[in-house]
Amino acid sequence: MAKTKKNEIVVITGASAGAGRAAVREFARHGAWIGLVARGVDGLKAAKREVEAAGGKALVLPTDVADAEQVEDAAAQVEKKLGPIDIWVNDAMTSVFSPIKEMTAKEFKRVTEVTYLGYVYGTLSALKRMLPRDRGTIVHVGSALAYRSIPLQAAYCASKHAILGFQASLRTELLHDKSNVHTTMVQMPALNTPQFGWVKSRLPHKAQPVPPIYQPEVAARAIYYAAHHPEKREYYAAWSAVYAIEGNKIAPSFADRYLAKNGYEAQQHDGPEDPNRPNNLWEPLPGDHGAHGMFDDRSRDVSVELLLETHPKLLAIAAGLGLAGAAFGLIRGRRKMQERSEWQEEAA
Repeated sequence: MAKTKKNEIVVITGASAGAGRAAVREFARHGAWIGLVARGVDGLKAAKREVEAAGGKALVLPTDVADAEQVEDAAAQVEKKLGPIDIWVNDAMTSVFSPIKEMTAKEFKRVTEVTYLGYVYGTLSALKRMLPRDRGTIVHVGSALAYRSIPLQAAYCASKHAILGFQASLRTELLHDKSNVHTTMVQMPALNTPQFGWVKSRLPHKAQPVPPIYQPEVAARAIYYAAHHPEKREYYAAWSAVYAIEGNKIAPSFADRYLAKNGYEAQQHDGPEDPNRPNNLWEPLPGDHGAHGMFDDRSRDVSVELLLETHPKLLAIAAGLGLAGAAFGLIRGRRKMQERSEWQEEAA
């Protein structure tokens, strides 16, 4: 198959499952050739079949992104076998659902190395190749938790905060150098991915994403759009992400108290957790886990926020039809939230 203009060369970490797997499908749908980076070989092979079924090429690259040498080797293989990398998507993650007081130092280190340093190592390998060519885009898959931490996921939240700081420094340096290499970040809402059944957990009940929950295809569309419109520093994939991020800026103390009261229950659903079930913190779980988790019946396929962010003209029209009134209502709501927070602080 001859390389054509449509055959972008893309690397996606965390490509075997969840949002990364959905992103593989989205890029494949547009004709991309994809380097598939993750630990789970079964999922990578299944993703490769999906790319090939869409008419593209894919390279299975079993890689632990916590190992910089493995990441560099994966990048080198992509350039050798597929071609110069156009887009690098950092998405690989792991987590532990646990109170901080029950976490171990090794668990904090592992989550940080995968979820934060994995992005750093991927970026370094991408820059090594993109900067000399003066072209390319690096997309960081973020989260509303990069701004607003929640209980029971301290290591994951801290890693997402670190990615946000790293991303800002990287973007600033690229702008300073007037580079044609670009970077952007996509802040995700709660997603229906398999992670809630495979990450290590000390919760008494089964873990769940904090509603509202969105399907991973929403994330995939956001990632694909951001990769091709990287001039914007960050994108919000759903209104719930906007609400969490902006609400935390206005009334962080109120958010602390609200989450202290509600954040534990919101992350669990019916059914006791099995404390001895296998998890993927240290080793990948066998099998192809796909993109979706167990919450299909509660997940949204469409995000109005993403629709507006990816269609600026539609956003302008909607504003003309009455979003100004909604914005006014939002401002009033924010003021009330801030007043409530200040009142609670005084009462405390």
